[in-house]
Amino acid sequence: MRSFRKELWFQTGQRREYVNITHQVEECLRESGIAEGLCLVNPMHITASVFINDDEHGLHGDFERWLETLAPEKPHSQYAHNGYEDNADAHLKRQIMGREVVVAVTNGKLDLGTWEQIFYGEFDGKRRKRVLVKIIGE
Repeated sequence: MRSFRKELWFQTGQRREYVNITHQVEECLRESGIAEGLCLVNPMHITASVFINDDEHGLHGDFERWLETLAPEKPHSQYAHNGYEDNADAHLKRQIMGREVVVAVTNGKLDLGTWEQIFYGEFDGKRRKRVLVKIIGE
């Protein structure tokens, strides 16, 4: 079995943002030369998420409104975590959206459904953060 590891770096312009990273992950798969196996994609930060869903602007707005209802950013004083930082809501949003995805690799391609895309979800942005892509297989 072979393995491949690469870090992708992102710096969003907004505090919260959804970035379609499917093409970058596909490029990692091409670089790996692995045809059959598994691909793990996870952020290496506790206020970001990697998830799979549809690349549809209205849906992303729905995510934003839903997450803000469940874990509103303000007032910052509502969270015990906030003191030195003001990002407690980002930690909660990450828990809701999940940490990582694992995608099957079949015939050298990501085995995604028709509308499935891989997203980096940033909930405390405007700084440089990384995403790990780890691919194992043959």
